[in-house]
Amino acid sequence: MQQEKIVNNHRKVYVAILLLGIISLLGDIVYEGSRGIVPSYLEFLGATAVVVGFVGGLGDFLGYAVRLISGFLSDTTRAYWFFIFLGYGLIIAIPLLGIPQGLEIAIILVLLERFGKALRSPSRDTVLSFISKDVGAGKAFGIHEFLDQVGAIVGPAMVATLMLFSINNYNFTFTFLFIPFLILLAALIYTYRKVGAKTVIAEPPRTEGKSEKLAKPFYIYTFAVLLNTVGLITFSLILFKAAAILPETEQWMVPLIYVLIQAVDAPVALIGGYAYDKYGIGILVIPFILSIFPPLLTVAATDLSIIIVAAAIFGLVLGMQESIYRAAVSELTPVASRGTAYGIFNTAYGAGFLISGVVFGSVMQLQIPFVATVLYVLVTQIMATASLLSIRSELKK
Repeated sequence: MQQEKIVNNHRKVYVAILLLGIISLLGDIVYEGSRGIVPSYLEFLGATAVVVGFVGGLGDFLGYAVRLISGFLSDTTRAYWFFIFLGYGLIIAIPLLGIPQGLEIAIILVLLERFGKALRSPSRDTVLSFISKDVGAGKAFGIHEFLDQVGAIVGPAMVATLMLFSINNYNFTFTFLFIPFLILLAALIYTYRKVGAKTVIAEPPRTEGKSEKLAKPFYIYTFAVLLNTVGLITFSLILFKAAAILPETEQWMVPLIYVLIQAVDAPVALIGGYAYDKYGIGILVIPFILSIFPPLLTVAATDLSIIIVAAAIFGLVLGMQESIYRAAVSELTPVASRGTAYGIFNTAYGAGFLISGVVFGSVMQLQIPFVATVLYVLVTQIMATASLLSIRSELKK
């Protein structure tokens, strides 16, 4: 009887994980679909490499930095689903790009979507961590990220098809994304009714007898991830370089490179999640080392084949960043402060990509000597790896 109860409980847990994953899948069809053409669209509107790198980095920074506030508010109010609904609702900014409004308004809309991601992510990750406590954080975040990346493959592939058959009509392509956005809203309402706040209430807000403060290993880990992202080029600059290499008539191929990134990301997230549950935080050494290659290949690239290799390796890193990087936070933090922890962690993560976007955008725009880029990348990733490895000794104290 007890065994049957455990099995039924696990089944409910996996259903909840799948529903949250499907919401992310639908969201990714819209906003990840658009991200494959946003860099080239901004270039079409007159943006330079520095502007594209800055906007991409600033968007990622806002998408993570605001999580510091939204994570704290979600912990304080326990209104996790309010932030989830509001954050996903702001994805409407992407279909609104289909209305011609110039470069400045386009940049604002791109940043608004990132702001929405910042609002929803700490609450969604916290709910997911609560749900997964009996089945393993690595598995839960791995499954969630896998479904998330299915949407991140379907979205850019759909956008590439729309761009091809509309003869690179950005306005039509963005406007079409209203359809999956409306489906997303319907799925979100269904999931709330099915899962709702029940999942969170089942987890006690405080753990008796244990400190609720964020400990030193969490901050060391966050610093290591900051260094890792500082030395990793943003995907927007990989796509920008691809757009610069391709002739104007073949710009529809740019989102296909983004599809490649997501196609690699999806299985790696799932495999990485299971590997994390088995081997622990040390598995993160792999993406830290792999992070060396995408920036160097992108900066040095003179033909599309090098960009494709850079994109594939970036996908490997991204798959682990968006699954096991998040899973590690749940292992290093107490329950009652977890929303805040995700906020701090994601702020550092976003700050890293803001710095990286400006640095590598400047490298590409100003044609800084390649040896300087090599030194910068190696130093940041070596320091990141050393910080990561030091966490083990801290945990033993």
